[in-house]
Amino acid sequence: MKALILVGGFGTRLRPLTLTLPKPLVEFGNRPMILHQIEALAAAGVTDIVLAVNYRPEVMTAALKKYEKEYNIKIEFSVETEPLGTAGPLKLAEKILGKDDAPFFVLNSDIICDFPFEQLAKFHKSHGGEGTIVVTKVEEPSKYGVVVHKPDHPSRIDRFVEKPVEFVGNRINAGIYILNPSVLQRIELRPTSIEQETFPAIVKDGQLHSFDLDGFWMDVGQPKDFLSGTCLYLSSLTKKGSKFLTPTSEPYVHGGNVMIDPSATIGKNCKIGPNVTIGPNVTIGDGVRLQRCVLLQGTKVREHAWIKSTIVGWNSTVGRWARLENVTVLGDDVTIGDEVYCNGASVLPHKSIKQNVDGECKRAVNFNDLR
Repeated sequence: MKALILVGGFGTRLRPLTLTLPKPLVEFGNRPMILHQIEALAAAGVTDIVLAVNYRPEVMTAALKKYEKEYNIKIEFSVETEPLGTAGPLKLAEKILGKDDAPFFVLNSDIICDFPFEQLAKFHKSHGGEGTIVVTKVEEPSKYGVVVHKPDHPSRIDRFVEKPVEFVGNRINAGIYILNPSVLQRIELRPTSIEQETFPAIVKDGQLHSFDLDGFWMDVGQPKDFLSGTCLYLSSLTKKGSKFLTPTSEPYVHGGNVMIDPSATIGKNCKIGPNVTIGPNVTIGDGVRLQRCVLLQGTKVREHAWIKSTIVGWNSTVGRWARLENVTVLGDDVTIGDEVYCNGASVLPHKSIKQNVDGECKRAVNFNDLR
């Protein structure tokens, strides 16, 4: 089987982390985000994976080639000279995706869930249509584009309704598809949207179905959702009894859902959790409080710091008695001074913050004036 992963471009929604690495290589659950997709695809029997990229393809190539041997797959890169949207990349990779009559998977690289590729392939074959969209249920469908089914059919899609004012359903596009190669004939090699152009055309012919996703789902392409997705992912691992989680019997684990790389060092009298991921070679000082946060490789957290709802970038240092919260994001090699308060800050790489950053500071502003 074959698959195409829509990697995309600059990853502006997850800055400042993507100023150092392309978004799919940023660690989620202590592994590159895209590796979750690659591993699940390989487990479902996919042997050919195409990555549609238009930003720093050389970095992606160098980082991912090693997984070919590990997972017995072939990874190819389809490099866009201009952004082609969500449908154009399929046409650009037509020689690979359309080389035989077998259907192929398509997914966005930002998606994290329990990927149902095997079940999805069986369902797609059973209904005989041209395409299948994975859908997930949401509590507030008015915020999304909603998938509406034919009245007399449980899976055949009738139409899409963007941000409905009145309730028409609660299932939304989860960004995972399986399509027959014939779909490629519907797409032109130009910037185009699979959601707005290709899918409505397939619906018109009565050839598009939906598949309900069980379990958690999140688009982790921006910081607040990255953190929410981390909570969902860790909770899922807890339900499965995963060996990757730190045992709750450890005296510093508070509330569970904690993942700590074995190379990390934890000080005395720390309180960690719930929903914390600590990467390789992280050093945590005495008396540190961590909850609902992600600490990437090489981070140093000094004594008695307090971190909540924060992503701490690689090789950054958080000072003694510092406090970080409210979706603060630190880029690579950031230094937060002792006793500094960061509330919703987004700090560019290689900066040093020596005074409080309080209030609406969500964008990756230039902190040269704070050096």
